[in-house]
Amino acid sequence: MSEQLEVFLSRDEIARKVKEMGAQITRDFQGRDLALIGLLRGCFIFMADLVRCIDLPLTVDFMEVSSYDDNLTSSGNVKILKDIKNSIEGKHVMLIEDVIDTGHTLNFVFEHLTLKRPSWLGIAGLLVKAQKHKFKAPINYHGFEIPDHFVVGYGMDVAGKLRNLDHVAIYKNASEM
Repeated sequence: MSEQLEVFLSRDEIARKVKEMGAQITRDFQGRDLALIGLLRGCFIFMADLVRCIDLPLTVDFMEVSSYDDNLTSSGNVKILKDIKNSIEGKHVMLIEDVIDTGHTLNFVFEHLTLKRPSWLGIAGLLVKAQKHKFKAPINYHGFEIPDHFVVGYGMDVAGKLRNLDHVAIYKNASEM
C-alpha cells in the first residue's frame, strides 16, 4: 500500500502549524470558558496535539458523525453516531475537524450544536479544501489549504486504515477503490 502514498505534509510541518494554531487560540480565548469538541474519528491525533498547545483551562468532548461509511466520497446523508456528553450552553465552543472537504457534515454539526446555545461557536480545521468547501460559517483557525486530494494519515483513514501515519499523505489510487 505504501506505493499508493505520496507524502504531502511532514510530521515537522504539521507540528509547527499545530503549535502556531494553539498559540493563537491561547491568545484569543484568555479569560473565557473554552470547550473543544472533536469530530471523531479523524480528528483524534490533531486534537490531542492541539490541546497540548493551548495554554488555557478547557474542556474536551467528542461527537461521532458519519456521512462516508467506508466510501471515499460523502453520501451527503449525515448521521450522529455519538453526541456530546457535556452541556455547552453559554460557553465558547470550538469544533475540531481534521479535514474540511465539502462542508456538508460540518454544516449539519454546526446547526446541531447551535441549538445547544453556546455563547460562541467556531471551527478549527487542520486541512481545508478551499476550492471545494461550502461551509456556511467562517473557519476560524485552519492549518493548511490543500487541493482536492484524498488524504490519509495523522488520524485520517481509508476504510479504517492508515490513521497511524505520523504525516499526511495523498492516497494516489483513491479512484480505483
